Amino acid sequence: MSKKPLSLDLRERVVAAVSNGMSRRQAAERFGVSAASAIRWCARERETGSAASKPRGGDHLSARIEAQADLILALVNETCDITLTELQAKLAEHGHRFGIGTLWRFFDRHGITWKKRPRTPASKIARTF
Repeated sequence: MSKKPLSLDLRERVVAAVSNGMSRRQAAERFGVSAASAIRWCARERETGSAASKPRGGDHLSARIEAQADLILALVNETCDITLTELQAKLAEHGHRFGIGTLWRFFDRHGITWKKRPRTPASKIARTF
């Protein structure tokens, strides 16, 4: 599997060759790509009207926790100093299981932070570590 999708120009040339009467395997050999790629590109052209590659990357996993955003925010508003472990336990009572890291990323995405106590100024008479 390649790291980057092949160019749209190459894809379009392969699809054009197939539409001009060349078989998919012949077009693949002529342009130096795999037969499977030529077959997929022609199918994608037929289905969507373009041989362009599908979008890559992105977040595919946060939809599950985002579906519970109202519940999570309600639990947080109910107990303002709740820890992630306590929140994880309360969500489990409602039948939702999320890891601590998943909860952390949820709050990071939403810009929610808690400061347990204000920062203390540096001591002027003793070294602090």
